[in-house]
Amino acid sequence: MKKLWLIATLAVAMVVGLQAEGMGNGMMHHGMGHGKMMPKNFRMVPMDKAQILQKGPAKMFCPKCGMTLPMFYRTNHAAKVNGKMEQFCSMHCLVEEMKSGKKVTDVQVVDNSTLKFIPAEKAWYVVGSSKPGTMSKVSKYAFGTKEAAEKFAEEFGGKVMPYAEVLKMVEANFDKEAAMVAKRQAMMAKKGEQIYKKMCKPIEKKFATAAEAKAYIKMNNVCGGLRGKPLQAVALYLKSIGQ
Repeated sequence: MKKLWLIATLAVAMVVGLQAEGMGNGMMHHGMGHGKMMPKNFRMVPMDKAQILQKGPAKMFCPKCGMTLPMFYRTNHAAKVNGKMEQFCSMHCLVEEMKSGKKVTDVQVVDNSTLKFIPAEKAWYVVGSSKPGTMSKVSKYAFGTKEAAEKFAEEFGGKVMPYAEVLKMVEANFDKEAAMVAKRQAMMAKKGEQIYKKMCKPIEKKFATAAEAKAYIKMNNVCGGLRGKPLQAVALYLKSIGQ
């Protein structure tokens, strides 16, 4: 029975993963969207619409949580970290980097009107709308003008706030949200261990981040066609045993 359960779990995970890496639903705890055949992830944009500002083999993934950046592009932030550009899936992950003790400057955010990065200090955020949040229960979408933010809030709810106020709010709630994220990532890592043992070739390399693990898996094809949520789960598992 245990073996049958594992096979069924992996099969479901693969289906979800294939949807997630296409133009389908989100991953992990960030919301699954709405729809009958293939729920749409509001935060996702096509690859050719996403600006990727960081470089390197793992450039498509958030350096803090490993999430695929175009899938959560509408909540993406970027900043120079010790002089090197990094791009994050969310403000939560940006603040996590700020709390690491590294020098974080030139903070930018995706303008949801143009899908281009703008200076975060010039942006207006809609906080707590009906659209899904990323790495947080409270959604945060940025706009280049206050008028655009107000229009979004009229349609989807939420409070219009400047960057400085939103940053203070995220910093104040960070420990609570980080604990929630860590708990769910730990649960996903356990599923990742099962998937890894079933579908991947042995990997001796140690990884400091889930982003590094995902990039290695994709470049070396050590887990077959693993994608989406299953790939994220395996990456979180590899990160957990590499620490």
